[in-house]
Amino acid sequence: MAIGDLASVPGTDIHYVDVGAFDVPGYGSVYLVDAEHPAVVDPGLGTNVDLVIDALDDRGIDDLEYVLTTHVHLDHAGGAGHLLDAHPEATVLTHEIGVPHLMDPSRLVAGTKAAVGDQWQYYVDPKPVPEDRIESLADGDTVDLGDRVLDVVHAPGHAPHQVVFHDRGDDVLFSGDAGGIRPPGADELFPTSPPVNFDLETCLDDAATIAERNPERICFGHFGDAAFTPDLMDEYAEILSAWIDRVREVRADLDTDEAVIEHFAETATPVEPWGARKTRAEYRLNARGALGYLDADGD
Repeated sequence: MAIGDLASVPGTDIHYVDVGAFDVPGYGSVYLVDAEHPAVVDPGLGTNVDLVIDALDDRGIDDLEYVLTTHVHLDHAGGAGHLLDAHPEATVLTHEIGVPHLMDPSRLVAGTKAAVGDQWQYYVDPKPVPEDRIESLADGDTVDLGDRVLDVVHAPGHAPHQVVFHDRGDDVLFSGDAGGIRPPGADELFPTSPPVNFDLETCLDDAATIAERNPERICFGHFGDAAFTPDLMDEYAEILSAWIDRVREVRADLDTDEAVIEHFAETATPVEPWGARKTRAEYRLNARGALGYLDADGD
């Protein structure tokens, strides 16, 4: 699947476009739910919002009603304000903790720049979402799209403002980052542990919550959809725990946290189709977040 390509989730009216996040294929998927009340799930960075608009046009969706964000990290929600410009009747729905950050994204921008370093070159400044075009969500809420209902499930391990959406009609779950990262064609999931709010124990709880939901298919923010069994989240829990253990071990052998971060970046095996540059950046981000977790955990 190349940047700009549109794919469909089997047996559903759900589609996704590769928006070329960070200028690589296979990292950023934006979902279009072609429902009675159409929705976009996680509009992405905003850098290539034209690809989302083109995908909506391709599917004949000219009456977008909702922009849903699993969480407000800018690689998932940074395009929300830009997409509203193209669809003036649409409303953004996000967890109540994230609402003020999308209305005034200045703190999000500052935190993202600190976390991602030179990867900021692949972002665009988010546009503030007007107060009258955003509504808050909480655990246990539902989103009525007319011919289907999405359950809203709080999943705060990756970030306190994260939820997952479970489409009970098609039995598809949009996992954001709660279920890990799935590079196209990879044999196993890839961990995600970004600063500053990553918490291992809560992430493991979130994986267990997804397993309990046991959807037929899971839609990853990074990247695309897959058939689901609860074993997938058991595997992710093991992968994520092993990653934190490895960071702990390397930290014990090196003098500084920056040395730990660079160790993982420089020894990383390139993940395809991301290539070496994006793989190194991903490891830097994840190592920084893992170190922050270990500090908070007193380790």
